[in-house]
Amino acid sequence: MDKPTIVATDLEGVLVPEIWIAFAEKTGIEELKLTTRDVPDYDKLMKGRIKILKENNLRLKDIQDVIKRIDPLPGARDFLEWLRSVTQVVILSDTFYEFAMPLMEKLNYPTLFCNQLEVSEDGTIVDYHLRQRDGKRKATQAFKSLNFRVISMGDSYNDTTMLAEADIGILFRPPENVVKEFPQYSVFTEYEDLKAFLEKELK
Repeated sequence: MDKPTIVATDLEGVLVPEIWIAFAEKTGIEELKLTTRDVPDYDKLMKGRIKILKENNLRLKDIQDVIKRIDPLPGARDFLEWLRSVTQVVILSDTFYEFAMPLMEKLNYPTLFCNQLEVSEDGTIVDYHLRQRDGKRKATQAFKSLNFRVISMGDSYNDTTMLAEADIGILFRPPENVVKEFPQYSVFTEYEDLKAFLEKELK
């Protein structure tokens, strides 16, 4: 008997624009444009972001105000609605619940596993807390232990351990540096092509 399939997908870069890039464009702070596409060390990346926010007197609300104006990538909502109609889907993200909820509303509230921020009384972001270190890979392992066949999708360095753990790993609109370093994964740039691939895999 075939195992049931679950699709585990990243959020930013796959279904919605990169939050930090949108905030960097709003504030004009170039250093905030760095993402996990550029910096493999997530702890180094986040500590640098928090330091920049503190130096510029920027608070959680400033970021949330930008996030409220972010829409899913063109075609993402329809793609996700289709995918949820044919198989189980969970979003595994390194973002934070304090950032993601307005985006979840626009995506019709899919299941999301992510992290939490530590915020002071005046709204300053002082730290971040991972729900679990290397959580994307460990969630994928857990799904497999529950006898699911796992298809994982991502775009950045921080997705690659999840892709390696999955039965099928897919890169969606990744930067060239990630494609070159991880040539073993199928690469897609359009939802229609990805949908056609998944339709075959889900039969």
